[in-house]
Amino acid sequence: MTGYGRGQKIIGGRDILVEIRSVNHRYYEYSSRIPRAYGYIDEKLKSLLKTAVSRGKVEVSVTINNIEARESEISINKAVAEGYINALRSVSGELGLRDDLVLSKLIKLPEIFVVQKSPDNQEQIWNDVSEVATEALQKFVEMRQTEGEKLKEDIISKAGYILEMVSKVEELSPLTVENYRRKLYQKISEVLDGKDIDEQRIITESAIFAEKIAVDEETVRLRSHVSQLKDIFSSDDPVGRKLDFIVQEMNREVNTIGSKAQDLNITKIVVDMKAEIEKIREQIQNIE
Repeated sequence: MTGYGRGQKIIGGRDILVEIRSVNHRYYEYSSRIPRAYGYIDEKLKSLLKTAVSRGKVEVSVTINNIEARESEISINKAVAEGYINALRSVSGELGLRDDLVLSKLIKLPEIFVVQKSPDNQEQIWNDVSEVATEALQKFVEMRQTEGEKLKEDIISKAGYILEMVSKVEELSPLTVENYRRKLYQKISEVLDGKDIDEQRIITESAIFAEKIAVDEETVRLRSHVSQLKDIFSSDDPVGRKLDFIVQEMNREVNTIGSKAQDLNITKIVVDMKAEIEKIREQIQNIE
């Protein structure tokens, strides 16, 4: 499912912003945009998101701005300073110049000073980022839950419509046998042209036909699958893969009904049911 969550806090002199986005995807796919200097938090972020997301193409973006100066250690590069001094005094002697070299002039030369910033406390930075990321993840999950509820209602509505069409199939199936019996009787009557008709033979042929096109087992199983589909939504566990399986079974039963159907009206209903099942199948790809 699609989702978005944002968290931002100033912690430890850093302005930390975490944004989480997702788009529909059948599996879990993670990507990130993190400053190179903080690349060590990437795997930890991935693990954090995995605790709440099992499906979707998820992208997390992290921005960290230092708003307070980090402690720095400044030292003199003595080797460079000595090199400058020796070189300048050598030139002054060769050219007969006055040696007026003083410290104030020396410090203006490049690379004299070495500035070393204190190293980051990686554990502390991750603690700070995870605090913000957890806030973003909570909002992200809440948004997906809201969308999930709407999706659930729509799927259950479609499942209810499928049950209505199952009832129509159950009503039409016996009529198909009766129509076959009537047409068979009429055809035999025309062939025999007034001679006695073997009623028992017609009954036997009708029974064989009825057995051939019977869809009672398929409609019973289809009703059971729809009931299971509705029950799955009450589970607190991830339901996406279970729904995948149920929808496959629903589609199998409908295909069997279609292959047995000897009636145009039932065939039309089968086409409608397959269309609804396909809509559900596309929707559940986005459910965890």
